[in-house]
Amino acid sequence: MIGGSCINIACIPTKALVRSAEVAETVRHAGFFGTKAGDLHVDMHRVAARTAEVVADMVDFNRRAFAASGFELVIGWGRFVAPRVIEVETAGGIRRFTGERIYLNLGTRAAIPPVTGLREASPLTHVEALKLDVLPTHLIVLGGGYVGLEMAQAFRRLGSAVTLIERGPRLVAREDDDIAAAIRDLFVADGIDLAMGAEIVAVEGRSGDHVTVTLFDGRSLSGSHLLVAAGREPMTRDIGLEVADVDLDGRGFIKVDERLRTSAPDVWALGEVAGSPMFTHVSLDDYRVAKSGITGGDRTTKGRLIPSCLFIDPEFARVGLSEGEAERSGMSYRVARLTVDVVPRARTLSKRTGLMKAVVAADSDQILGFAMLGAQAGEVLAVVQMAMLAGLPYTALRDGILAHPTMSEGLNMLFGTGFSAHP
Repeated sequence: MIGGSCINIACIPTKALVRSAEVAETVRHAGFFGTKAGDLHVDMHRVAARTAEVVADMVDFNRRAFAASGFELVIGWGRFVAPRVIEVETAGGIRRFTGERIYLNLGTRAAIPPVTGLREASPLTHVEALKLDVLPTHLIVLGGGYVGLEMAQAFRRLGSAVTLIERGPRLVAREDDDIAAAIRDLFVADGIDLAMGAEIVAVEGRSGDHVTVTLFDGRSLSGSHLLVAAGREPMTRDIGLEVADVDLDGRGFIKVDERLRTSAPDVWALGEVAGSPMFTHVSLDDYRVAKSGITGGDRTTKGRLIPSCLFIDPEFARVGLSEGEAERSGMSYRVARLTVDVVPRARTLSKRTGLMKAVVAADSDQILGFAMLGAQAGEVLAVVQMAMLAGLPYTALRDGILAHPTMSEGLNMLFGTGFSAHP
């Protein structure tokens, strides 16, 4: 895939689909804003075509960049046949390559849990779901993480009935309870049926026709399509890593040090296959770390401040420590909270749902973490992240002159409302 999974089957097409769903939702409520619209009809052929067009444009951009770089691009399936020797099966035959340095950026694939009948049901993963040119009558989503949530809400707003099954007690399990509860309320308000604490024991039927999911408590849930969003597995099998002396951990990810060096001499691994957090922006920084090793720099993966953004509506974004992580660390800290409803821009947008919260050190004004569920949360997040990278105290955001009316202006309010202390 030219440009990797992000452009082809992950971030970019997913956000293109999410945008189509946002437009459908806006049209559905156009009357509230004083615009009369006719009966809503979603053309899934056009939705899929637009998503494909966005992908094709970015693939073409990357292909041209490859050509301009002057390096050789070989398309094919490769595997190690000896230390630092890779054999590639291409359309033109078998080729062998070696070099002074080898970098492995293998990626991951959607995991299919070992549930009776699940694989036989030919479930969708996000890859197939992004290409659907028919609207599922009833989509069942397995998994309440980032992929599952984005897909569930998008298809609901495009017009599908949606049931989301999560084996844990709440959505976005790594986030604070108040964030998880607010996201749950959003999904309930959207009309998404949530089955929480639900263990799947069997699946019958075929996705695209009719599927029935049986839960541990005896309940049965039926739908037209089944989407699996139950995590990722590394693409490290059957490519000769054992021949190359590249060690894996117990989950099949490549073991690396802080400079992304593997156990094999002159072999590095980058991206999620190296156990890095599964975000494109982290993979980009892995490239910076690897490049630093070539140019004599000292960049490493230690101490990275990694942001994340969940593209539901409204967005959820976080950087640094959550309140739960700060509490579990045993440190003393303070928490500031603000409902998005009080931010003037949220009212002009009629997107008044959500909250902001910040974690600040108890013995200094250092910002330890920030989270926001609300309109344009990903953009507001960048403001706080830059302050954290610069080592600025929270008072810089409290007292800074931020443009009115913007969502970022809410940071003045958040850091000016006072804190609750947690010894």
